[in-house]
Amino acid sequence: MESIKDIYRIGYGPSSSHTMGPRYAAEIFKERNINAFKYRSTLFGSLAATGKGHLTHKAITTVFLPKVTEIIWKPEEFLIKHPNAMKLEALSENDEVLDSWTVYSVGGGKIIDDNDFGMTSSIYELSNMNEILKHTKKTGNSLWEYVREVEGNDIFEYLFDVWETMKKSIARGIESEDILPGALRLRRKASSYYVKAKNYAGSLREKTLVFSYALAVSEENAAGGKIVTAPTCGSCGVLPAVLKRLEESFDFSPQKITRALATAGLVGNIVKTNASISGAKVGCQGEIGTACAMAGAAATQLLGGTPYQIEYAAEMGIEHHLGLTCDPIGGLVQIPCIERNAFAAERAFNTATFALLSDGRHVVSFDKIVETMKRTGHDLPSIYKETSEGGLALVCE
Repeated sequence: MESIKDIYRIGYGPSSSHTMGPRYAAEIFKERNINAFKYRSTLFGSLAATGKGHLTHKAITTVFLPKVTEIIWKPEEFLIKHPNAMKLEALSENDEVLDSWTVYSVGGGKIIDDNDFGMTSSIYELSNMNEILKHTKKTGNSLWEYVREVEGNDIFEYLFDVWETMKKSIARGIESEDILPGALRLRRKASSYYVKAKNYAGSLREKTLVFSYALAVSEENAAGGKIVTAPTCGSCGVLPAVLKRLEESFDFSPQKITRALATAGLVGNIVKTNASISGAKVGCQGEIGTACAMAGAAATQLLGGTPYQIEYAAEMGIEHHLGLTCDPIGGLVQIPCIERNAFAAERAFNTATFALLSDGRHVVSFDKIVETMKRTGHDLPSIYKETSEGGLALVCE
């Protein structure tokens, strides 16, 4: 497995696979073809199907400015390696192809090519939860300590920056009251929910605050604001909302929060390695389901759970999102994406509570549910995997 830094990428929305990944690829390609007269980008499959709503073309053309970039859309053509594919070409003044590169945006802002090119390398020897739990039992360490064992103390400096970025995205989202960009003309809700929460008491107040924090981050993402993938842009509101509410309720220190982020990152890393966090690959279960698993694991750890209870909470986060489709209306990361972040944040608290009430023993292991999610995603028709050709996207045209 790679560093958990790949799970937590700091950048700009609205989509890790459709915006951050293509932009990153364009930056690399421009650097090696700086003298090109102009550029051409061909978008395939899911990357083309919802690219306009995700601002894929703007992410690419902005990088290549002031040079001209031609965008070709081929939503009906899927390359074998991954549904989110693009071909970048550097052209001469006479339209001669000087260089070309086929790239795949595989989720969470990561890119690979036909040679499995990636900007990171594997550093974790253990790659599934069962192996890691055996290791913690043998050493007596917790899950976050295993992350430290592999990545060193420096990882917590990065996670501190992650947490600061998450909190700032919540603050900006709560202050904003405008309409989100795009044809839906969707008005933000986080600000009004936050104000209403102040008039409530007890569990209703707690729940409304969680909703407002998740909405704040997700709306910031939809507006192209600065957020942290956790594990993707489309699911970026779940983990910050849960951590923010726990920080307020229990006065947890930044150190404890970053430890929880380490554990959550490990959970997301296992899913990415053994299944997928890409909506185009496995549907929204890979994005919002993984985000719920990460947040449930983090909450369980902060509330004193054992590694086995943490594993149980993470398993339930995915289990109860199995089969969740990715069918954004208009190709925008807005409906149903924003609300899903709020409900997944609330569900993460429920998984943590349920796991803490148990002794951590259960029938379906985290590794088994990840395997099941992968198979389920494979069986889902392509119209339910980020193409906006089915489900809500079709009904609400």
